[in-house]
Amino acid sequence: MAKIKTHRASAKRFSLTASGKVKMNHCGRRHNLGLKTPKRKRDLRKGATMSEAMAPVYRTLIIK
Repeated sequence: MAKIKTHRASAKRFSLTASGKVKMNHCGRRHNLGLKTPKRKRDLRKGATMSEAMAPVYRTLIIK
């Protein structure tokens, strides 16, 4: 059987932790920053982990 190729766009945006969780960055930090509160912008700066419901889909896309 053919191998599954890595989805390059997803691999650039997501990565895996040692325990297998999917790490990602928050969206909403590009423009219209004057409308957002400093607390909201500060929280968006931090990384996040994807929900366990969506993680298997992205894990198969980015596994090499």
